[in-house]
Amino acid sequence: MNSLLIGRSAELRRLVRVLETAGDGTAGVALVGGDAGIGKTRLTCELVAQARERGFNVMIGQCAELGDALPYLPLADALRGADPTLRAAIAERPVLEQLLPGSETAPSSGLTQQRLFGSLLGLLAAVQPVLFVIEDLHWADRSTRDLLVFLSRMLQSERVCLVGTYRTDDLHRRHPLRSVLAELKRLPAVTAVDVGPMPSAEISDYVATFGDMDSRELGEIVSRADGNPFYAEELYAALSEGETLPDGLASLLMSRVEVLSEPGQRVLRAAAVAGRRVEDVLLREVSGLPLADFEEAVREIVSRGLLRVDGYGYAFRHALLQEAVYTDLLPGERTRLHATFATLLTAPAELAHHHLAGHDLSGALTASAEAGRQAERLGAPAEAHRHYDQALSLWDRVPDAESLAGEGRADLALRSAIMAADSGDNHRAVTQLRALPQTSQVNERLAYYLAELGQDEAAVQAGETAVDTARTPAELARALATSARALAWTDRHAEVAPRARRALEVARSAGVPDAEKGALISLALLSELDGDFSTAAARYEQATSRTSGILAMDLRAEFARARLLYEQGDLVEAASATDSGIRLAEENGLNWSTYGTDLRFLRFLIHYVAGEWDDAERVAGTFGARVGTVPEAILSSFALFVEVGRGLPAVGPRIDWLRPFWSNDLVTYMARGLAAEDALWKGDPTAAWEHVRACLSQLIPADPANLRICATGLWALAELGRTDEADDLRERARTAVAGPDGKRGPMGLEGRAWALRVEAEWVRVQGRHDVALWERVVEAFDYGFVYETARVRWRLAEAQLATGDRESAQATWLLARDAADNLKAVPLASALEEFARRARFTTASADGSLTARELEVLRLVADGLTNREIAERLYIAQKTVSVHVSNILGKLDASTRTQAAATARSRGLLSDQPA
Repeated sequence: MNSLLIGRSAELRRLVRVLETAGDGTAGVALVGGDAGIGKTRLTCELVAQARERGFNVMIGQCAELGDALPYLPLADALRGADPTLRAAIAERPVLEQLLPGSETAPSSGLTQQRLFGSLLGLLAAVQPVLFVIEDLHWADRSTRDLLVFLSRMLQSERVCLVGTYRTDDLHRRHPLRSVLAELKRLPAVTAVDVGPMPSAEISDYVATFGDMDSRELGEIVSRADGNPFYAEELYAALSEGETLPDGLASLLMSRVEVLSEPGQRVLRAAAVAGRRVEDVLLREVSGLPLADFEEAVREIVSRGLLRVDGYGYAFRHALLQEAVYTDLLPGERTRLHATFATLLTAPAELAHHHLAGHDLSGALTASAEAGRQAERLGAPAEAHRHYDQALSLWDRVPDAESLAGEGRADLALRSAIMAADSGDNHRAVTQLRALPQTSQVNERLAYYLAELGQDEAAVQAGETAVDTARTPAELARALATSARALAWTDRHAEVAPRARRALEVARSAGVPDAEKGALISLALLSELDGDFSTAAARYEQATSRTSGILAMDLRAEFARARLLYEQGDLVEAASATDSGIRLAEENGLNWSTYGTDLRFLRFLIHYVAGEWDDAERVAGTFGARVGTVPEAILSSFALFVEVGRGLPAVGPRIDWLRPFWSNDLVTYMARGLAAEDALWKGDPTAAWEHVRACLSQLIPADPANLRICATGLWALAELGRTDEADDLRERARTAVAGPDGKRGPMGLEGRAWALRVEAEWVRVQGRHDVALWERVVEAFDYGFVYETARVRWRLAEAQLATGDRESAQATWLLARDAADNLKAVPLASALEEFARRARFTTASADGSLTARELEVLRLVADGLTNREIAERLYIAQKTVSVHVSNILGKLDASTRTQAAATARSRGLLSDQPA
C-alpha cells in the first residue's frame, strides 16, 4: 500500500552495516525476525534497493508453506529470477541449473548435496558483490536450512551479504528452525535483527500517509494495529470501504474477501490452495470459470490489493491473507480443490502434497516415491528420505503399491535408509536397515554405517553376513571390500589383507570399480603400516588410475596417494597429485567437501614445506579466522604455519579466535604449538613453555605430533636457562618414535627429521654444541623443507662458531639468511641478523649485501619515514625495524639515516625506487 519507509531506522542501519562490511570484503549474515505483518519484507526491500545502488548483484528466494516437500525452493526461486548478468555464471554450473524449471536432473555420482553447496559458493564468489535474500525461513525445507548453515559458516572474505527473514510467532518450541537460529546466532559473522512493533508515533505517521481520515479514525487504527503495519493497512482499507471493523486480524482479512463478487471469491479460494503464488493458466483451470469471467474476477481481486501480479502469475500481498482464506475453506471444498490441482500439476513433490491433501492415497504414493528419487538426484537427502518414508507409510493402505511406486518395498526402504545416512543420521539408517530383510546389500550398508559410528564388532558381524549372503559377484565384491574396511579397526587386523585381496580379485573379475578402488586403498594402507611404502605407492597409483563412478571414493584415493607422496618427501609428485585431486573437486563443486578440504590443506602444506610461501599465504587467506566450530578452527589453525613464520600481524587475532577451541587435540597441537613458536620469536619463552605444556597434556605419549612440540619445548627451556624437564621431553619424543608397543614402523622423512631435532635441542639445553648432530638434522630436513632447513642451519652456525669454525659458521649462516629472506620469514631473518652482529660477521660489499627486507626498509628510510611508520607500512614490529636500520647503517658504513640514503643512491641501490 505504501512504498515509503517510515521508522525502522535502527533496524535498517544494522542491515546496511552488514551490507557495507560485505562490500569491503568481509562476508556477513543478517537474520531478520519478527511477527507476521510486522514489516520484515518492507525492510529487506529497502536493503535490496540500497544494495543495487551500491553495485551489488541481488538474488531473492522465497520459501513456501509446503514443509519439506520441495527441496531448495528458495534457491531455485532465486536462480530463476536472477538478473541476466548472473545467468551466464549460473549456466556454467550444471548442478545449479538442475534446479531450474525444465532442466533434466543428471544421474548422481555421489556427494550431490556437497557439490550443490560448493557450486553455489563458487557462484556467489564469481558474481560478488552479491546480496542473497531468503524470505520466510520458518517454512524452509531441511536442505535449505542446511544450506543456510553452510553459507553462514563458509563465507568469510567474499563480498557477500546473506539475509534471511523468519516469523517469530510461528516458531513453536519444537520448530526445526529454532535450533538452527540458536546455532547461527553464535557465529561471529551473524547479526540478529529483531523487528518489533512500531511505536505509536511511528505507526501514526505511517497510517497518515495512506490518505485522508479524521483524527478519530486515525486514533482507532493506531490503537487497534498494536504497532503492526500490515494490520494497520488492512484496518485502513476496511474503513475506506465503509465496513465496520471486526475483532481480530483473521476476521478483518476475511471481511475484505467477503465483499468480492462470487467469482472473485472463487478465484481467491483456488489461489489460497495453490499457496503464496500461482501461475495464471493454472489458476484459470482450477477456478473452472470462463476466460472472460476469470479475467474480470482477477482484475477485481488485484484492484482491491488482495493479489498482486507476479511475473506470469499472481501472489498474495501477504502470507497472512493466504492463510486466512485457506483456513476459511470448508473441508470438502479444500479437498476438491487440492484434487483438481493434482490433475494439472507435473512436479512430483507438489503432486504428492496435493494428492495427500486431496485424500488420493494411490496418487500420493506414486508421487512421493518419484519425488524422493528426484530429491535424491538434486542432492537433497533429507527431503528424499522424507518422501520415501511417506510412500512407505502409505504402502499397506493402497492396492498394488509396488506397481505404483515403481519398485519393491524393500528396495524403497533401502533407499530411505541410505538417504537418512547421507543427511547425517546414521543412527536412523542403522535402525531402518536392521528392520529390513537381511540381504547382502542391506548388510553391506549396515556394516559401513556401523563402522562410521565406531561400533566395530557389530560392523564386522554385518560385513561377514554381507559376504555370506551375496548372490552375485558384484554384491560379493562390495561386501568383501566393506568387510575388509570394518576389520581394519579391530584386533583381527591380520584378516584384512586376505579379505581385501579377495575383494580386489572379485571386483576386477565382475567389473565393480568402486569395490576395486576400496580394496586397493585398504591394501595400500596396510602396506604403509608395514613400512612398505613402495608397494603402498603402487597401490594408490592403481587406485587413482581410473574412476569408480563414486566421487567420494575417487577423492579419497586422490588424497591418500598425495598424502603418501608428501610424507615420503616427494614434493614435486605430491604437488602434482594434489593438484589433480583439487581439479576433480573443483570440477564437481566439491572444494568444501571433506576430501576437497583435505586436499587443499595438503596443497597448503606442500607450498609451505617447499618454500613457496607467497602461494601458501594466498591459500591461508582463504582459511577464515572468524571460526565458530571445531572443523573451522582446524582449518584456520593451518594458516598459522606461514603467518607465524612471516611474523604477520594476523597471528594475534587468529589465535584469539581459536582460543575457545583449545580443548580439541588437533587445534591445540597446531594453534598452541605455533603460538609457542610465536612467543619465542617475540622473546617470551615463559608463555611459550605454557603453550607447550598445554599441548603435551592433551597429546597421547605415542602420538608423532609430540616430536615438534617437544622440540619447541626444548627451545623454550634453552631460552629460560632450564634443564629440569629436558629429559622428560626427550623421553616423550623417543616414545613417540617407538610407538605405543615399541614396534612402530619406519617414520616419514619429516618425522625422522623432527626426532633428530629433539636430540640436538636436548644437547643444546645442556649447554653443549654438537656440530655433527646438527649437521645430521640439516641433512634430514634438506629433503625439501626450506624453512626448517634454514632454522636448523641457524643452530648449526651457532654450534660451528662456538667450536671455533668461524668460516663454516659464516657460510652456514649465509645459506640460512638467504633462505629466510626469500621466504620473507622476518622473525628468523631478524634472529639471524642478531646472530651475525654478535658474531661480527663481515657482510658488507660493493653492493651493500642488503637483504630484500633491508632494501624495503632502506627505501622507506630514504622517503623520510620514521621507524614507527615503517613498521606500520610493512606490518612488522618497530623493534624489528630498528634492527634492520642498524644493519643497514653497518653494511653501508653510514652513521646517520640521511648518510645511508645518500650512499644507497650513489651505489644505485635505490635505482628501482618509484619516482
